[in-house]
Amino acid sequence: MSFDTLGLSAELLRAISEQGYSKPTPIQSKAIPVILQGKDVLAGAQTGTGKTAGFTLPLLHHLSSRKAKDGKRPVRALVLTPTRELAAQVGESVETYGRHLPLKSAIIFGGVKINPQIQKLRQGVDILIATPGRLLDHAQQKTVDLSQVEILVLDEADRMLDMGFIHDIKKVLALLPNNSVRQNLLFSATFSNEIKQLANRLLSSPELIEVARRNTTAEKIKQVVYPVDKSRKRELLSHMIGSKNWRQVLVFTRTKHGANRLAKQLEMDGLSTAAIHGNKSQGARSKALAGFKAGRIRVLVATDIAARGLDIDQLPHVVNFELPNVPEDYVHRIGRTGRAGHEGEAMSLVCVDEHKLLRDIERLLKRPIPRLTLEGYEPDPSIKAEPIQNGRNGKGRSQPGNRRQTRHKGQAPSQKRRSSKAKQKQEKAHPAWGNR
Repeated sequence: MSFDTLGLSAELLRAISEQGYSKPTPIQSKAIPVILQGKDVLAGAQTGTGKTAGFTLPLLHHLSSRKAKDGKRPVRALVLTPTRELAAQVGESVETYGRHLPLKSAIIFGGVKINPQIQKLRQGVDILIATPGRLLDHAQQKTVDLSQVEILVLDEADRMLDMGFIHDIKKVLALLPNNSVRQNLLFSATFSNEIKQLANRLLSSPELIEVARRNTTAEKIKQVVYPVDKSRKRELLSHMIGSKNWRQVLVFTRTKHGANRLAKQLEMDGLSTAAIHGNKSQGARSKALAGFKAGRIRVLVATDIAARGLDIDQLPHVVNFELPNVPEDYVHRIGRTGRAGHEGEAMSLVCVDEHKLLRDIERLLKRPIPRLTLEGYEPDPSIKAEPIQNGRNGKGRSQPGNRRQTRHKGQAPSQKRRSSKAKQKQEKAHPAWGNR
């Protein structure tokens, strides 16, 4: 199958050809025709398989084939993403494939000044890519009008739920036209039961599209676990990078503090390193990523905020310096390599504290990950497992990095948590919000 057979416009086919593509990926070949028919879609595919183009191409086709009412330029398509990096990636895809179309797009997220975004919105925008928190900032200031949105895309919807965006999503939905005049698309690399519940509330007779077994990793990613004591992980990582002459390595830690500490240690080992996480300014994050892509930075240390949205051509190596608490995050982390059919390596440095996390990941993948013990780095069997202290208790609260954290005056943290849980129970009992 070629892109020519999918029903896309000549302008889009030209842009696709200029990027050197001729055949769609499985998710693209299945999703694009369905979206062009105007159906709601719940689509899942392994990360790195072309999901973003799977919805941007038909979205661009739809908007370019139907003029806006009264010749104005209102927001007609809204793409919600959980992180700034993913918003930037989607925005780049829209610009790339829409270069021959008379459509305007804008990207809005937190961590940067809001006034330039307001100025761009005033000039008229057809396609808006946004993180929920900053979008609601604009809505509150009445600098954005979402009443004419024709297509809504939730990209990496499971991640948005994990990061606690459900309340923000509900607020955004209240600003949109109802489902009868809006097409809804949910795209994600993993399908959880929570995602299906969200789909049931939001989508109207959706088409379910899956191109691989749920929560699987790309076949060309070579995965291996290196058992090692916690105190020797950094030493082993530096040894592997140096002895194997790795030139571009993405390393994941669980916490922002851990990312900073590891980056500093690797710098002391003589490896050019930068860290990106939610506490870094957007300028610092963009500078670090640009240096990593250009080869000026050899090692990029990141928290899970970078697991979605980092699109690095032919990234050869991903290292889990620490395993994630949420097994699905492992899929997204290692999905930064082995993209677009290229080969990649994913290594996990696992200490005795993380054995349960490893079992959870293997249970999700439905297969064991090969172990390889390096001589001189054998773990000490006398060391006992200790609880993992990482500031992230249970499934669901990563580091958003683009949302304001508000505190209720006079209310203790424990009270806030109980209040939040009570509110969630109430919402489960009254799921009608999805019809707005």
